[in-house]
Amino acid sequence: MAVALLLLWALCNAIRVNGEESNGRCDHKLKFNPRPHSVSIQEFGAIGDGKTLNTIAFRNAIFYLKSFADKGGAQLYVPPGRWLTGSFNLTSHLTLFLEKDAIILGSQDPSHWGIVEPLPSYGRGIELPGRRYRSLVNGYMLRDVVITGDNGTIDGQGSVWWEWFTSHSLNYTRPHLVEFVSSEYVLVSNISLLNAPAYNIHPVYCSNVHIHNISVYAPPESPYTVGIVPDSSDNICIEDCNISMGHDAIAFKSGWDEYGIAYGRPTTIAHVRRVDLRSSTGSSLAFGSEMSGGISDILVEEVHLYDSLTGIEFRTTIGRGGYIKEIMISDVDLLNVNTSFAAIGDYGSHPDDKFDPDAFPVLEKITLQNIIGTNITIAGNFKGIEESPFTFICLSNISLSINSTSLSPWQCSYVSGFSESVFPEPCPELMNSSTSSCGILMLELQFYNIIL
Repeated sequence: MAVALLLLWALCNAIRVNGEESNGRCDHKLKFNPRPHSVSIQEFGAIGDGKTLNTIAFRNAIFYLKSFADKGGAQLYVPPGRWLTGSFNLTSHLTLFLEKDAIILGSQDPSHWGIVEPLPSYGRGIELPGRRYRSLVNGYMLRDVVITGDNGTIDGQGSVWWEWFTSHSLNYTRPHLVEFVSSEYVLVSNISLLNAPAYNIHPVYCSNVHIHNISVYAPPESPYTVGIVPDSSDNICIEDCNISMGHDAIAFKSGWDEYGIAYGRPTTIAHVRRVDLRSSTGSSLAFGSEMSGGISDILVEEVHLYDSLTGIEFRTTIGRGGYIKEIMISDVDLLNVNTSFAAIGDYGSHPDDKFDPDAFPVLEKITLQNIIGTNITIAGNFKGIEESPFTFICLSNISLSINSTSLSPWQCSYVSGFSESVFPEPCPELMNSSTSSCGILMLELQFYNIIL
């Protein structure tokens, strides 16, 4: 574990973009050279009246700017206005800059989004078998891409998608707002994301992604909307963000059952800090349930979780395979949260009947420390798997103010771990003071914070 955390430090301090040394840790944003060329979307005939469809203008502008890739890259400037568009693709060495009061609006006509094949680590769409709608802003096999601005906005106008989803009127899985596939050195900063049809930012099969100083919002009633979803990706930094979602705020994933196992790419080496997260029907911070490629080496610190169904949740089920391990979460403030912590071994469905019923997931080496909770209903719900119990769950310096005396504050089965200075007192399964490995894990976290 210590070696892996030191590797995180070494890798994040060795990132280079455009030949300039940068630092992928959350102490520093990725540094990109200024773009020597810039054009406005208006130069390609776009009209920002909120009614004119500008898909062709965005596609033509980016096609033109692609010619500057070997000349230092280029910037596409979006001025104030309401720029209605369908789906479009970005290109490498590009900055998409949204000026203050600039709003990119996603069309509410599905024919303007397009259809793409399912991701190989999922085998099908998440919500429906078969293909899925293309995301609004896309990057595929790109390098050195920036979406930023002076707090401009990308608005997915997702209300129609939510209605279609709820009424089972869709033929394909809903689209996301921003999706990067198999890309590296990606920065998203200083913008707002609103009303995504499903996910807001979905980096999948990506490396070196920095998400900084963004706000993400969908109304509490929006069905299964999710903020940021690092998926089978590595070297991820998420910091200084405010996210309020209908379902999960931040959800780490890595593929679904036999498809995720076969693809075999984990989500690993990630740092989340200084974020405010709200999740109306899901979890402020979620791991899984699609985690068949594995999730490991995640550090979360200095976070505020509020008005949520669950604060921190680890999800898996029999047939997933994979692992969730070596997760360290520290310095957390919980307010008005129904369940502070959960680890669930029977969460989620299967893509089809081809999954291996003997593919038991592993959940181990989870450290939660330095946490204060106010107006909490359930302290923890740890429901492991009989054939593969959850182990080395480490709780330290946790104080939760429980608002109900009718329920046991802790619920545990098929789980083991260690606790120290935890109130209310956890269930006996989590009070094994002889589990010295947990003490070592906590020392490693302290050491990690010191060296960084």
